[in-house]
Amino acid sequence: MSRPLTSSPRARKVASGRVGYVVAAVVNAALLLLLNAWPGWEALPFLTDRAGEVIGLVNVSLVVGVVVNIVYVLRDAAWVTALGALVTTGVGLVVLVRIWQVFPLDVAGPALDATTVVRVLLVIAIVGSVIGLVVQAVAFVRAVTGRGHPVDEIGR
Repeated sequence: MSRPLTSSPRARKVASGRVGYVVAAVVNAALLLLLNAWPGWEALPFLTDRAGEVIGLVNVSLVVGVVVNIVYVLRDAAWVTALGALVTTGVGLVVLVRIWQVFPLDVAGPALDATTVVRVLLVIAIVGSVIGLVVQAVAFVRAVTGRGHPVDEIGR
């Protein structure tokens, strides 16, 4: 019997997941380049001089994103992805809180002062991150203890 020309659904899922991880790592690396080299965060008209107070944390977040996605390419186990999501969400939460504190954005305009809208969006992102931390912590514990969904463990 001849072998089918297409790969299994699981193999396609793993391959597409790895491509996604590579794309995410490249996007984070590109953002690091854009923010720090050319054109640099100073070129963005909606950022104030206070953006320098948060750019270091933003950089840390982007570097963590690159590293975590590279780890995902190498090892795509449920516990690894849950731990990576826990780390990236935690770092992202720190960045969001710092942006709230410093608020390095000039979004006021003659027709609309978007400051309130941006602050509401920041609160939504912070609350979502806290929820995400809880969800990823549970996913991590379930993956480590073997109590995860059996489908998650196929082929890993």
